[in-house]
Amino acid sequence: MRIDLHCHSTASDGTDTPAELVRNAAAAGLDVVALTDHDTTRGYAEAVAALPEGLTLVTGAELSCRVDGVSMHMLAYLFDPEEPALLAERELVRDDRVPRAQGMIAKLDALGVPVTWEQVKRIAGDGSVGRPHVASALVELGVVPTVSDAFTEEWLADGGRAFVEKHETDPFEAIRLVKAAGGVCVFAHPAAAKRGRTVPESAIAELAAAGLDGIEVDHMDHDEDTRVRLRGLAGDLGLLVTGSSDYHGSRKTVTLGEYTTDPEVYGEITRRATGAFPVPGTGGI
Repeated sequence: MRIDLHCHSTASDGTDTPAELVRNAAAAGLDVVALTDHDTTRGYAEAVAALPEGLTLVTGAELSCRVDGVSMHMLAYLFDPEEPALLAERELVRDDRVPRAQGMIAKLDALGVPVTWEQVKRIAGDGSVGRPHVASALVELGVVPTVSDAFTEEWLADGGRAFVEKHETDPFEAIRLVKAAGGVCVFAHPAAAKRGRTVPESAIAELAAAGLDGIEVDHMDHDEDTRVRLRGLAGDLGLLVTGSSDYHGSRKTVTLGEYTTDPEVYGEITRRATGAFPVPGTGGI
């Protein structure tokens, strides 16, 4: 089985619609794909309706969190999307995205970069606006060559010249909320240092004690030495190890299924979840 547990669609900051994402996942030879848009589940219905036969969809979301001043992302899988407390928290995070993006645009304008709100809205489309949309605007203007190059201290990385904070969930609260909604929690790309400051291993140990299920080890932002270290940490803490592409369509160079999760780990994730279940494809529309 080929299993990719971290992908984005136009419901947040990917460039594939949810329907295109599942079709492209099947074409890439995947057996299981997870839809984990940022702080939203809006793409679920379209993805399920288009799900090809032979492909299974895992529903989820990537939750924006912050601990001790450091941003981190929590992958939540197979939770009940209508559970009121978790839904309210996701909406609170999403509602703060627009003023945050407008704040970044204002900072860029002060730096002499003519990004406009209209440009960022056009790029975001129906998705939840985020830093990648502002980064794409910088690419369009020729300020940086790629989206990844915008995530530096010069521009949009945490603490960068045009960075603006937004509401982010305390990760211990995120774990509590996801668990209460029947879901499973995996810390996304925990050592992606080029994105900014990372959470120390001592904090990961505290999160594990609070109910964290796993950490995403095989990821494009982790080199081989980092993966070895994280595998050892996961073993010490009794955490599951996942691998995922973090696919964003054409917004990143990574391809669907470039990094994958072991079938036994996937089986354990589905065993632990009670809020929702994987959806098998029946041919789509």
